Amino acid sequence: MSDFATTDDLFFNRAGLDQTRVEGLVDEALGGADDGELFLEYRQSESVVLDDGKVKSAAFDTMQGFGLRAVAGEATGYAHASELSEATLRRAVDTVRAVTKGHDGEITAAPTGTNAGIYADDNPLSAVPFDSKLELLSEMDAYARQKDERVKQVNANLSGEWQAVQIVRAGGHRAADIRPLVRLGISVVVEKDGRMESGSYGTGGRTLYDLYMDPATWKAGVNEAVRQALVNLESTPAPAGEVPVVLGAGWPGILLHEAVGHGLEGDFNRKQTSAFSGLLGEQVAARGITVVDDGTIKDRRGSLTIDDEGTPTESTVLIEDGILAGYMQDRMNARLMGVSATGNGRRQSYAHQPIPRMTNTYMLGGEQDPDEIIASVDNGVYATSFGGGQVDITSGKFVFQCTEAYRIENGKIGAPLKGATLIGNGPDVLTKVSMIGNDMKLDPGIGTCGKDGQGVPVGVGQPTLKIDQLTVGGTAV
Repeated sequence: MSDFATTDDLFFNRAGLDQTRVEGLVDEALGGADDGELFLEYRQSESVVLDDGKVKSAAFDTMQGFGLRAVAGEATGYAHASELSEATLRRAVDTVRAVTKGHDGEITAAPTGTNAGIYADDNPLSAVPFDSKLELLSEMDAYARQKDERVKQVNANLSGEWQAVQIVRAGGHRAADIRPLVRLGISVVVEKDGRMESGSYGTGGRTLYDLYMDPATWKAGVNEAVRQALVNLESTPAPAGEVPVVLGAGWPGILLHEAVGHGLEGDFNRKQTSAFSGLLGEQVAARGITVVDDGTIKDRRGSLTIDDEGTPTESTVLIEDGILAGYMQDRMNARLMGVSATGNGRRQSYAHQPIPRMTNTYMLGGEQDPDEIIASVDNGVYATSFGGGQVDITSGKFVFQCTEAYRIENGKIGAPLKGATLIGNGPDVLTKVSMIGNDMKLDPGIGTCGKDGQGVPVGVGQPTLKIDQLTVGGTAV
């Protein structure tokens, strides 16, 4: 069944809305506006958590609703409701039209075309019985405990959702998308001589549950969580100071996402509040650094066939060989900045307005072998996994906590470190990258990005990188 057939059934046939009348109300709402749309959403979601062999929580939720937006200049009128009815939509029309009073705008042309489907439109929630999902988590728990007698606690979780959206614009232009999303995670706690440490692993994407129920997939995840916990069990307090830092491939791209990616979103640059504002065409990073945001990668967590304004996603070059090449744009900021939208208009749900957001943001690989990069460091830190962090978009300053890191001594990876944090400035760090590995990879599919109170799934990635000097905060005394 096509996306339009499915979404028409959800929003018109079942809800009792008349498509022609809805399109007429949208035209009325956007009279005199520069842009806007009706965003219709239906979402099913579920999650189950097994904690130490017992079901800690199990949830299933169904939600639906609409968000109606009218944009006049830089002003936005927005109304949303969980009730899909003509009467509710009429009230929303009356509300958003307030923003267009005295404004004689010309509606911006609707997006043209769409990407080919980059994920299945099947509903993962109904494809596998609940008992099978619970059995999977139980097997993960048992397998983790069998791996090592030091494993004392295990938490396994599985979640999924199925989202159907339709976007209606002035003149009856419509776009539709159906989006699956699943995630599998595990965390373990190990103990030795009274000392306890933890390790975790997660994976996911816009697929069905089949891949994650395959023993080859979930066993690899359990192995990784246990390995990380046992490494941390042997860790020593991290020293503090300015040293060369090597970032591992894959998930460490979260630092790139936070410290650099947000500063390349259109709204921050239109408002001149980003450290990258006004620098298009200028050298902002070391030669060899190319950063892209690509929402078209098949089955990836951050991918979308169309964004939440109906614009097809694309691969947008942000930094090319160290030169700032572009920003990520939604429709409003693109119009105000005189450029094209890049398919980065995203929202958490119908209750939120779309804003410029990342999809899958990563740095392309270079030419150096990762072992060569490690060998080039006499005394430094090798960081392979990160937890929480804080970033100031205006200045680019960041603080990130390492969840797995090691000393580098005489060109070799040494003892694991505990309590290491990386402190720096995103734009400054880009200029201090001296070696770029040939091992670029994406994260396993776990990222969720927060901005303006909205959370959306994203992907990150990078190759192994050498940063010549970075401040490391430690706990050694």
